[in-house]
Amino acid sequence: MPLVTTTEMFKKAYNGGYAIGAFNVNNMEIIQGITEACQETHSPVILQVSKGARAYANHTYLVKLVEAALIECPEIPMALHLDHGPDFETCKSCIDGGFTSVMIDGSSKSFEENIALTRQVVDYAHAHGVVVEAELGTLAGIEDDVNVSAEDSSYTRPEEVEEFVDRTGCDSLAIAIGTSHGAYKFKPGTDPHLRFDVLHEIEKKLPGFPIVLHGASSVPQEFVAAINKFGGNMPGAIGVPEDQLREAARSAVCKINIDSDIRLAMTATIRQFMHEHPDKFDPREYLKPARAAVKAMVHHKIVDVLGSNDRI
Repeated sequence: MPLVTTTEMFKKAYNGGYAIGAFNVNNMEIIQGITEACQETHSPVILQVSKGARAYANHTYLVKLVEAALIECPEIPMALHLDHGPDFETCKSCIDGGFTSVMIDGSSKSFEENIALTRQVVDYAHAHGVVVEAELGTLAGIEDDVNVSAEDSSYTRPEEVEEFVDRTGCDSLAIAIGTSHGAYKFKPGTDPHLRFDVLHEIEKKLPGFPIVLHGASSVPQEFVAAINKFGGNMPGAIGVPEDQLREAARSAVCKINIDSDIRLAMTATIRQFMHEHPDKFDPREYLKPARAAVKAMVHHKIVDVLGSNDRI
C-alpha cells in the first residue's frame, strides 16, 4: 500500500470514536518499533517528521526509511506528515519530497497572518494532492524547534474556529485545550486536566471536522523513574492522564500526537542496558531493547488510549 493522506483515516476515526496515533520519528529503530506495533494491532498510523528531525536525519533518509516500513507492513495505512512546519518553504519542500500531509504552524502570528499563511500552504498542498493541518491557539512547552513559555500560551477561542477553517480551507485543526509540548506538562501536586468545555464548544462550531491534539504524551512514570535511577535527572516530569486522552479520542479529536513517550521509552531502556552491561559498546545491542520498548509503548497507546486497533 502506498502512503495515504489522512482524509479517509480521519473520517473513519470521527465516526468510530477513536483517534489515530501520530508519532514523531527520527531514526530506523523508532520507525520499526511504531510500525511493527501497528501491524500487530491492525492500526492505521501517522508518522511525523519535524523540522528538527529533517535537520538531524536528512529528509531523504527519513522518507526512504518510511518507504521500507511500507514494504514490511503493506496492510497498514500510513501517512507521512510534517509536524510544526514553520513556514511555506518548509511545507513546500515536504510536499515536493513525498509527504502526504503537512502542518503549517502559524499559531504564533496574528489571526489574519495565520489565515494568510495557512491559505498559502493549503493552495499549494491541495494542488499536489496533499492535506493540511493548521493550528489555532498556542501550546506551551518545548519540543524540537517549538519553544513557547506558559505566559505566551493561549487556549483556542471557539468563536474563531469557524471563520478560520472557512477562510483557510485547512483539512484538520490543532487546538489548545491544556496539553503542552515536552515532558514537563504539569507541575507536581497539581490536578492535570484538559479543557473539555473548549473542545465541546469547538465541536459544535465545526460538526464532523477533525480536531488534533498536540503535546499529548502521558510521560509514563516508569520510564521517568528508570531514567532517574540510572543516572538521569528528570524531577517533576508529568504528562496528560491517559483516561483524559481516551475521552478526547471518543470526541472530534481524530489525531493525537505522542511527542515524548517514545523518547522516554528509548532513553530509559538504553540507560538501564548500559548500567547493567558496562562492557557493551555495539549500538545494536542497546538499540534492540530500545526498539522493543518503543514497540510495547506504541502497542499500549493504540489499544488502551487511542482505540485505533482493528480499524483497517
